[in-house]
Amino acid sequence: MDHSHHMGMSHTDHNTTTPPSHHHPTTSASHSHGGDMDHMMMMPMTFYFGFKNVELLFSGLVINTPGEMAGAFVAVFLLAVFYEGLKIGRESLLRKSQVSIRYNSMPVPGPNGTTLMETHKTVGQQMLSFPHLLQTVLHIIQVVVSYFLMLIFMTYNGYLCIAVAAGAGTGYFFFSWKKAVVVDITEHCH
Repeated sequence: MDHSHHMGMSHTDHNTTTPPSHHHPTTSASHSHGGDMDHMMMMPMTFYFGFKNVELLFSGLVINTPGEMAGAFVAVFLLAVFYEGLKIGRESLLRKSQVSIRYNSMPVPGPNGTTLMETHKTVGQQMLSFPHLLQTVLHIIQVVVSYFLMLIFMTYNGYLCIAVAAGAGTGYFFFSWKKAVVVDITEHCH
């Protein structure tokens, strides 16, 4: 009676902890889903310091030795530095590529019945222009790198988490001081 049910089951279904009656042998997708669940159960959900069997973003990229962990640490650190540099670089490029800057002056009431002139800067940019297309491509790269860093942090591996944090801090340290000076100059030049 149950003979056809057992014949349709794959080898991986016999190794799972759930009873066979809960499996549906209708498609191969359900069998691979069971394998995925076994793999997900092995993922750590708390921070740990180790270098054995640490998957880094891709299934073929597995860390197993202290040397591989050191290499991964440096690579992740540099990726985080690059991310911070990319953020600041995009802002700088945006400032340089802004076109059609207009200054509008308008009277505003001042103290004791006087009138002050207030100046507003209006900045526009064309949608179909090389600077905007470049910003779009750089934005895509920035989003992908930010998700990579987030996924690396979500491995819960302490070494890799430290690499992300240290790289972000180092990148901010090296790139943001210039940004602060530029912003300060542009805001007080008119």
